[in-house]
Amino acid sequence: MRPQDILMPVAAGLCCKPGGFHIDPVRPVERALITHGHSDHARPGHDAVLATQETLDMMRLRYGDNFAGSTQAIVYGEQIKLGDVSVTFHPAGHVLGSAQIAVTCQDKRIVASGDYKDAPDPTCVPFEMVPCDVFITEATFGLPVFRHGDAALQVRKLLDSVALFPERAHLVGAYSLGKAQRVIALLRAAGYDAPVYLHGAMEKITRYYESRGVALGELRAVKGMKKADLAGTITLAPPTATADIWTRRFPDPVTAFASGWMRVRARARQGGVELPLVISDHADWDGLTATIDATGAGEIWVTHGQEDALVRWCTTKGLAARPLDLVGYGDEDEGETLPPGEDSEA
Repeated sequence: MRPQDILMPVAAGLCCKPGGFHIDPVRPVERALITHGHSDHARPGHDAVLATQETLDMMRLRYGDNFAGSTQAIVYGEQIKLGDVSVTFHPAGHVLGSAQIAVTCQDKRIVASGDYKDAPDPTCVPFEMVPCDVFITEATFGLPVFRHGDAALQVRKLLDSVALFPERAHLVGAYSLGKAQRVIALLRAAGYDAPVYLHGAMEKITRYYESRGVALGELRAVKGMKKADLAGTITLAPPTATADIWTRRFPDPVTAFASGWMRVRARARQGGVELPLVISDHADWDGLTATIDATGAGEIWVTHGQEDALVRWCTTKGLAARPLDLVGYGDEDEGETLPPGEDSEA
């Protein structure tokens, strides 16, 4: 059986006809297998959803109890038969509950990576290498310029700035699912034990992380705090909030942004970011190429990102490679809104 007979890109996303499902579909379908909870991969409205418990919980937090007709939780390594194929979910190391999805039909295995990283992250299960015949890899940072380096050094840069400017507040733009919790965990690992403040849009998901056993230390809501009392503090907020009138509640704020895109200085300047922090929850160029090598796959499909460069790299290694041209995936949650009932004063 050819790989394209098992999985193929269609308008709704990646479709498995012999299994009767789609992976991370961008429009409502009968059965969706979801890799992780970011809103560009996990959309509401499907008849049935199969995902890890954490991803299902994340969708429920964001979309309400009726985000799908029915749901089924799967644990890492569990095998489920769907139609003529079997599927297993494996840790992707991206965010809490994130998974690669392995689809096996007859003697051929295809692994859809979703988003993944091979860097250490205490807030989620580490990436697991899954041998396969075809590897479908993301390529968000699929250019050699993107080498993220040690995230701990970036957090040290943040703490050095806090020490240098004790009269100023530091606002760190970070996606509310995964990035915010990882930054907090990195701060704690660096010895920072002061309270970390949260924008209202961060609280629900961060508290969920804590309920799943992720230790994050003392956390406080920004809402209700006096301006003077926020001098010398660190607050985490959605990226959009750091350029909003919401920031006026802080004393002379230093604006930071934790993202792999901060490797590009022009992007930081354009966003008005004073303190760029190169911290990413995606694999960088070295992570992508090392993972492709390690899977042992002879065929590589590349999607949502810098596809051409990674395809060229694969072909120089003698691998069959092609871009998938899936649409609808991008910077997760960059335009995240406040939860219902909140306002910009949260």
